[in-house]
Amino acid sequence: MEQTTTVPAADAKQPGRIYIYKRYERFWHWSQALLIITMLISGFEVHGSYHLLGFEVAVRLHTLAAWALLTLWAFTIFWQFTTGEWRQYLPTHKKVVAMALYYGWGMFRGAPHPFRKTVQKKHNPLQRLAYLALLAMISPLIWGSGLLYLFRAFWPALGIDRWLALEWVAWAHTGGAFLMLAFFFVHVYLTTTGHTLTAHIKAMLTGWEDEHEGHEPVSPVASASNRGAH
Repeated sequence: MEQTTTVPAADAKQPGRIYIYKRYERFWHWSQALLIITMLISGFEVHGSYHLLGFEVAVRLHTLAAWALLTLWAFTIFWQFTTGEWRQYLPTHKKVVAMALYYGWGMFRGAPHPFRKTVQKKHNPLQRLAYLALLAMISPLIWGSGLLYLFRAFWPALGIDRWLALEWVAWAHTGGAFLMLAFFFVHVYLTTTGHTLTAHIKAMLTGWEDEHEGHEPVSPVASASNRGAH
């Protein structure tokens, strides 16, 4: 079924630019970033790493941010599947080695980017694998342990306390938090690898990226249509 993407009329024909990120996509990206940062700051205070807000305030803030993020994810999953955007995260083995060599060596020597970004393919192969790890490993670890921790009072009624110790859950949640923190820092670093330090950040704010970064020279309206054919 053919789907189209609405491009702002005033910007539909900007030369040398391509409209990549839609409004909702930008909204959930920055909202998710804010909530994750909030959870990291409050979570490590609950863990006892430092004193900033106070234990009780940190616990309430951490719990509120967690429920807000779960709600955001529910809407985003619905949006991903109704628009077909979920296909952006399907892993592929093509150009994985080329991307690894580029990030590890080539980009420091001015080598051309091996991946050409389009509306249908926004994430390079390594990004897809990273998001797969986030969705398949880090997120279940954090959310599973976090919900178990939050509903600890119900363990006896469900018999969970017979085979699971709260200490194990705490260690699992802390480990997931460190993995998320590592993912966050790598993600932020990679945003600086465009043709300027802020090019990728500006693209996620405006939706537009410069074609000379490796984008295929296609019309943003044309490239945003026929998504259902892929």
